[in-house]
Amino acid sequence: MCGVTVAAMHARRMALAAILALTAGAFFSRMPAQAAEPPGARPATPLNVVVTIPVLKDLAGRVGGSHVKVVSLMSGLESEHTYSPKPSDLVEIRNARVLLEVGVGLEVWVSSLVKNSGNPGLLVVTTSRGIALIREHEPQGGATPMLQDRHRSGNPHVWLDPENAKIMMRHITEAFITLDPDHASEYRRNQADYLLQLDQLQRELVERLRHLADRRIVVYHPAWPYFARRFGFRIVGEIVTQAGAEPSARHLQALISRIREDRLRVIVSEPQMNQKIPEALARETGARVVVLTPLPGGVAGTETYLDMLRYNVLQLAQALEAA
Repeated sequence: MCGVTVAAMHARRMALAAILALTAGAFFSRMPAQAAEPPGARPATPLNVVVTIPVLKDLAGRVGGSHVKVVSLMSGLESEHTYSPKPSDLVEIRNARVLLEVGVGLEVWVSSLVKNSGNPGLLVVTTSRGIALIREHEPQGGATPMLQDRHRSGNPHVWLDPENAKIMMRHITEAFITLDPDHASEYRRNQADYLLQLDQLQRELVERLRHLADRRIVVYHPAWPYFARRFGFRIVGEIVTQAGAEPSARHLQALISRIREDRLRVIVSEPQMNQKIPEALARETGARVVVLTPLPGGVAGTETYLDMLRYNVLQLAQALEAA
């Protein structure tokens, strides 16, 4: 009987040792591989990047390549001024390493998301930092001053000038290098390659516009002063003088008179806005409506920043030539 008891106790001890060994192995196998690595070591997974608007998604993806996973809160079909955040936006920010925003009061809705995300380690990058802002835009040719976007610091649609997009991309590159220094040379190389493409496209578009004489346009809302300044278009009227506000009947009647008197030929609309007003103005005046998009993805074939820029310039040039 004693022999059986000793044997049984020995068997139980062996079984317990095996269980402890398996448990320890499972515990250590579940430990994150990067836990023992010093700060700044190579991430085991791509950086989780959240951006506010699609242009930042494209620029971030160009810089980061396979080392980043980028999610845009907006799809390009919404207005950046009236966007209402979704519960899923909060989840994305909670899981992100970095949030890229334009700033300048464009995304007034993003600060509450950051505050409520419960992500104290989140790096927030304002990509418009260092850009010379247009603080007041007046139509050329003696037109009545426009009330543009009422942002305290200036007009926030900075990305529509490709020279500003270069500055935004540099901020993105610096942020990725800070979080993932092991891939710094690759991030810098990706940035340099993209800037060469952007310079080439700018030269092509400027050449396309070289013989365009009448560059006067009426725009839907104050999204276009940076774009117009870069490519030599003249904004001489706006349908909506302040983002989020409907134009008054008096303003529209004055605009109709101006279009007729000055023989303005093109009205710029946007897919994110109500199309009824520009179409009604066109019927009243004989002007042509051309739909441009301030955000990549707003129109088919404009999913990237370069495609959007090319589309906007070529569509506007063709409309002015045909009107």
